[in-house]
Amino acid sequence: MKLKGSFDARRLRPHEPGNWGARLAAGLSALLATLGILLAMAGIAGLLGNYQALAELNANRPLSAILTVIGLLMLYLGVRFWRRSRIRLRRGRELNLSPHLMKKHD
Repeated sequence: MKLKGSFDARRLRPHEPGNWGARLAAGLSALLATLGILLAMAGIAGLLGNYQALAELNANRPLSAILTVIGLLMLYLGVRFWRRSRIRLRRGRELNLSPHLMKKHD
């Protein structure tokens, strides 16, 4: 088979779209986890008391408990979404072989 001078093997490979959506999701989920940590820390500090800066939380124990629970929930969701987006980012590096090209198992 003759090869022409204008042959380019890169045209045979499929063009993969950018991973900006997965990167943006990873960044937002990391931000969500960070906000969850801060809320949980503020709630726990309010439950412990003795902090002048958190006078409202010191006086209101149920509000401190609610902030702690919401912060821990946000932390859990942020870590879960971050892991899912990291998996989506790494998925593009796998081999994409057709099933008929794989090794046959009897």
